[in-house]
Parts: sequence; structure tokens; C-alpha cells
Amino acid sequence: MSSEIREKDHEWVCKFHSNFDRLLASFEKLFSQRRPPVYGDELLTDKEVSHLLKVSRRTLQDYRSNGILPYIQVGGKILYRASDIERTLMDGYREAYRSRK
Repeated sequence: MSSEIREKDHEWVCKFHSNFDRLLASFEKLFSQRRPPVYGDELLTDKEVSHLLKVSRRTLQDYRSNGILPYIQVGGKILYRASDIERTLMDGYREAYRSRK
């Protein structure tokens, strides 16, 4: 790219602004799809939680059935509070230890 001054009607400047506008529109679309937190807590679907925990959706069903993971059921939709997921993970946290010689 040369160091010459570009006018606002120059092809390169117009293309740059066009690409920037498309990028901005993509960000706006992405953020508009984001669900606002409910009572200060984000609700996650089973698909999101299974991806987050790297387990199958069937395993999540077992966690619900066994009382391991709290959930909210609205109609046929299962939702999880992000804080419940974090608390469940921290409850299972075990500190590393070294054996003494």
C-alpha cells in the first residue's frame, strides 16, 4: 500500500467503509441474539450446557434425574442457570495434594 493521501471518494476508501459497515452489522446481529440475563443470571439451553461441559445431552438428562444438576423446566424446554452450573462444578472441585514422605 502506498503512502499517498486517499480522498473519501477513492475506491479503496469506499471499499474499506463498506467492509467495516458489514463487520459492524455482523456484530450488531450477534449481540441482538444474545439473551439478557434473568434476575441477574444467564439461562442456558441443554445444547449450550452440553457443549460447555463437553458431555452428551443424554448425560445431562442423567444429571437432572440424579439431582446432580439443578434446572428449570418451562413447558417442554429445559433451562439451566449459569450460576448453578458454576456452583455444581465448584462443589466437585478437589484440591491437589502431595503425599508427605
